[in-house]
Amino acid sequence: MLGTGWFGAVAAETGPGKTVAVVGDGAVGLLAILSAKQLGPQRIIAMSRHEPRQRLALEFGATDMFAERGEEGVARVKELTAGLGAHSVVEAVGTQEAMAQAIRSTRPGGHVGFVGVSHGVQLLGEELFYSAVHLHGGPAPVRRFLPDLIDRIWKREIDPGKVFDLVLPLSEVAEGYRAMDERRAIKTLLRP
Repeated sequence: MLGTGWFGAVAAETGPGKTVAVVGDGAVGLLAILSAKQLGPQRIIAMSRHEPRQRLALEFGATDMFAERGEEGVARVKELTAGLGAHSVVEAVGTQEAMAQAIRSTRPGGHVGFVGVSHGVQLLGEELFYSAVHLHGGPAPVRRFLPDLIDRIWKREIDPGKVFDLVLPLSEVAEGYRAMDERRAIKTLLRP
């Protein structure tokens, strides 16, 4: 999950002085916030409706937070960026609405890093063409990032394990999935 979040931030061209927005507050979205923070942006906008996830997003480096989605979410990003949109947007959901929100929240010339596993997402070619937004993503090349990420963990610069907020025995795997589906847990850690 950390490698996927990192790839989302890198694919979105996150960097010093930029504004980053993250669509999605699951484990990957939260770890995209953690990753983005390591890359030095001026501002990180988190989109979250769940109070425990909001707390973790702030701890991981979010500077702004709101719950709106869709066109209301786009309007909030534009409001926070003087009408321009974010330089970098990570899409970590995989739905049509999330992809549209990510693209429309990005300023012209900006970048969307999409790491949400797409479920029936169709891109509107003309809208994407005229938005001048760069789109990059897909399965994360995690091995490429592992040496750096492991080093950051060993140096205690990051603590990605905080997304595991429910620990259950392996025999209760079904309950772990239920808890995640019902948003009672971000990610379940199963023990033998």
